[in-house]
Amino acid sequence: MNRSFLNILALLLGVCLFSCSPKATFRIIDKPITWNAEREKLSIQYLKDRHGLDKTTATIEPKMVVVHWTAINNIEVTFDVFNPPTLGGRADLTGASNLNVSSQFLIDRDGTVFRLLPDTTFARHVIGLNYLAIGIENIGSDDMPLTKAQLTANEKLIRFLKRKYPIEYVIGHHEYQNFQKTDLWKEKDPNYRTVKSDPGDKFMNQLRKKLADLNLKPVPKP
Repeated sequence: MNRSFLNILALLLGVCLFSCSPKATFRIIDKPITWNAEREKLSIQYLKDRHGLDKTTATIEPKMVVVHWTAINNIEVTFDVFNPPTLGGRADLTGASNLNVSSQFLIDRDGTVFRLLPDTTFARHVIGLNYLAIGIENIGSDDMPLTKAQLTANEKLIRFLKRKYPIEYVIGHHEYQNFQKTDLWKEKDPNYRTVKSDPGDKFMNQLRKKLADLNLKPVPKP
């Protein structure tokens, strides 16, 4: 064989290896927020005071995924907001508990998935449903709609979670109040509510279309 033929063969082999290689594997990057004795204590107290559940550990049994957006435009600032165990500067929330808000997962604009807390560790992210809900935060807002990469990442993450846990519902944060008349709702204060718009019907309709084969339960009518 002459050198030019070998060069062409090597080039064709390289093209084949590149074009035939499998797509990137779905990955979760661990980026843990602070979990210490104070956060554990506040979480257990929240479960008791808000949800009426006496537990010795701040854990959940997931049946639901709640999709959010952050209203913050980057990962690091969002992480810094969620990281402290206690909440500051939110009178609408501190009246219910000093436990800081957080979620188990956070997805960047490019679809990178970060795990802030173990899947079944309690997080304060949705009134009335925290005790059974895994939260997925997405970097975005009303003025910064969620991306196609985030849509794909949410789908893959939810499929991953559905394989591990008996997930029955996938809802947008803006839909949480629809559960007030169901047996799943556990919030002792009838006046403790916040109005949410995230992540919006458009994103949730797109996500539900991608997840149609999972046969998830529909959100109750208001």
